[in-house]
Amino acid sequence: MFNLTRRVVGLGLVAATVALSFGAAAQELKQLNIGYQKTGLPVIARQQQVIEKALSDKGVAVKWVEFTAGPPLVEALNVGAIDAGWTGDAPPIFGQSAGANIVYAAALPSNGDGEAVFVKPASPVQSVADLKGKRVGVGKGTSAHNLLVAALEKAGVSYDQITPVYLSPADAAAAFASDQIDAWAVWDPFFAIAETRYQPRVLARSSEVLKVNTYFLANKDFAKAHPEIVTTTISALGEAAKWADQNRDKVAEALHEVTGVPLDAQTIAANRTKFGIFPITDEIVASQQATADRFYKLGLIPKAVRISDAVWTAPGN
Repeated sequence: MFNLTRRVVGLGLVAATVALSFGAAAQELKQLNIGYQKTGLPVIARQQQVIEKALSDKGVAVKWVEFTAGPPLVEALNVGAIDAGWTGDAPPIFGQSAGANIVYAAALPSNGDGEAVFVKPASPVQSVADLKGKRVGVGKGTSAHNLLVAALEKAGVSYDQITPVYLSPADAAAAFASDQIDAWAVWDPFFAIAETRYQPRVLARSSEVLKVNTYFLANKDFAKAHPEIVTTTISALGEAAKWADQNRDKVAEALHEVTGVPLDAQTIAANRTKFGIFPITDEIVASQQATADRFYKLGLIPKAVRISDAVWTAPGN
């Protein structure tokens, strides 16, 4: 069974109520519920209202639900509290291993330079190898978790030689500020915020260690019942990506407007973000499978998964 955190139990109860009339709702969809985080393409799409415009002639409204990280977003997808959403590479793997009712609908670029393992400037830790015996804050099952695992592997450090401290970004920020953890692995805008506050020493970035993607996911039942809504949404995200690439000077302000994250931090995040959305290829599946196999080998997920089993294909493709 898929474990629910207290943060989404209430959402689960709502979803259970909605599910009672799912059959009728499949033909009478009135609202698309999208999960998003504090940066990236979905934030731009929300600010530009491209999905709202694309679905208006179908009589479908859009509700945006914010999450601090990918794992609770995947949980919400699993119970049907949201219909679609964007996460990094690791959350759907943890979800799939736990039996989550999700599918990969499309791929987006990696977090790249906007995700890192870092320490404060005064720290004696100079490299990933120096993390032996240290406490490292990271969100369990997040893309930063994958970065940490891969960076340690590349440095010849086994995962059991560090002390992972599993924290949400907000809790990790507090722990990092008070030196309760020695290092922190996280993505933008939390990484960018830390850069503006501490000028940290970066030990590893995803762009240097991993070849991965981020993903647009959907609830499996929703995608089956409403494939045209999923494809329309993906197409609209493509329009948002095109706008972002053509209006780089306005991206940070757009992110700031939606999320409330300080403009200086969002400017750093925006300047290193790659925008785009594309089909999931065999190469992408193979890369994601390698990540899943790494997590299983380390005992971080309860059972092995086959990524291809959860890849959604639009009707006619």
